[in-house]
Amino acid sequence: MTAPDRRTALRAGTGLLAGAALSSACSQPGDAVRPAAARPAPHSSPAAAPAPRRYPGVPAQITHGPRTRPRVALTLHGQGDPAIARALLTEAERHGAHLTVLAVGTWLDEHPEMARRVLDGGHDLGNHTQRHLGINTMPEAEAREEITACAERLKKLTGSIGTWFRPSRAPQASPLVARLAAEAGYPHVLSYDVDSLDYTAPGAAAVTRKVLGEVRDGSVVSLHFGYRDTVAALPAVLEELDRRGLRAVTTTELIG
Repeated sequence: MTAPDRRTALRAGTGLLAGAALSSACSQPGDAVRPAAARPAPHSSPAAAPAPRRYPGVPAQITHGPRTRPRVALTLHGQGDPAIARALLTEAERHGAHLTVLAVGTWLDEHPEMARRVLDGGHDLGNHTQRHLGINTMPEAEAREEITACAERLKKLTGSIGTWFRPSRAPQASPLVARLAAEAGYPHVLSYDVDSLDYTAPGAAAVTRKVLGEVRDGSVVSLHFGYRDTVAALPAVLEELDRRGLRAVTTTELIG
């Protein structure tokens, strides 16, 4: 082989190696066994997202699940910086935990891809009103619109109105709001028995202490997207739950 030929061959081999390295760096788990053409389009809607269910014997307003099973539900009020939300979801999934996300309608309007991200992670997705205002103090027509507007966003994005409803700016729904939620298709209102107080930005250690100091079998824990303290606290919370033998599951798994 002449010197020019050797240089040509060397350049070709280097290009192939660079292309292989780039392909490896950009690949995701499972890419090697699934052709690129078969990958689903990003943010495509699921064929059938879960819908609300009525659970016989379960109160219309749920504050906790069965106290006889070692399970807890970590529930997230869904709004705020989507990057923080994604970090929290990823951290939960790394620990094998499933969450319940109650999304605000205006947040879904701004970040519609988050509905798909929640469902793709195996988490519950529900309704936390359209604008996250004090729904218990609203006139009936306005309160109804808050519930149904968010339900419509969820249905447009996922094919379902979501699995759960939680009132905004109140731990429990007023009788009127509970009735309006039932009329909109939510047989149960999801409350909680452990409030992390993460929205007060007390620091990750304080969030961890508050949750772990109160959580027990069947607990429903209130947390929030949008706060870095929550993301920072989550690994310690999940590790301690594991040590206690408590599984972090969706509310559907907790109640069902």
